[in-house]
Amino acid sequence: MEEIIKEIKENVIMGRVDSSDEGFDGNMEGKPGVSELVRDTIKEDIPVKQVIDSLSEAMVVVGQKYDSGEYLIPDMLASAESVGAAMDILEPHLIDADVESKGVFVIATVKGDLHDIGKNIVATMLKGAGYEVKDIGTGINTEKIVEAIERYDAKFVGLSALLTTTMIEMQSVIELMESKGIRSKVKVLIGGAPVSSEFAKKIGADAYCKDAFHAIDTLKAMET
Repeated sequence: MEEIIKEIKENVIMGRVDSSDEGFDGNMEGKPGVSELVRDTIKEDIPVKQVIDSLSEAMVVVGQKYDSGEYLIPDMLASAESVGAAMDILEPHLIDADVESKGVFVIATVKGDLHDIGKNIVATMLKGAGYEVKDIGTGINTEKIVEAIERYDAKFVGLSALLTTTMIEMQSVIELMESKGIRSKVKVLIGGAPVSSEFAKKIGADAYCKDAFHAIDTLKAMET
C-alpha cells in the first residue's frame, strides 16, 4: 500500500495523468500514471482519504517547486490536471468512504472575461482539498453567479478576473449578495493578475489569493 501511495505522489509531481504521458523527464510513457494508480487503489481497497491526502501532499511539493522557479505555470497545470483526473475517479467513492465535504465552493470567471487557466487550477486544487466545487465557467454575469450560490447553498465563492476592465464585476457580485441577504453566509475569495489585497478590502471581499496554493492556505486559515 505504501508503494502505490508513493507512486501516486511521484506521478502527480511529474504531471502524469495516465500511462500515455511521458512526464517531465520524457521517459515515462507506458508506465502507470495517476489515473491507473488511483484505480488500483480502489481495487485494493486502499482508504480513499489516504489517497486524497497523498494528492494534497504532492501538490504541496508542486507549490514549492513553483515558488522556487523550478516549475512554470504549464508544469503546475499538468500536475493539477492529474489531481483532477484522480478526483473524478474517486468522487463516486467519497460518500461510501464517509469523506466529509468541507462545503460547496462556487467558482467562476466574471462577466466579460474568458480567461480560465488560473480558475481551472484553483478548482482542481479545491477538489483535492475536499471541497465540493461547482465550476460555472467563464464570462458569467453577476445574476448567474449569485443564483448558483443560492442554488447550491454555497459556503464559498471564488471570483476570477484577468482584466482591469472586468475586475469591477466582482464588486457587483458582492453587492447583489448583500441585497439578497446572503453575504454574511458566504466567504468571498478573489484572484487574478490585476487584483490585489487592497482591491479585496475595497470591495468587501474576504480574501485575495494570488494563486491556487494561496487559496488553499487561506481556506485553512479560515477553518481555524
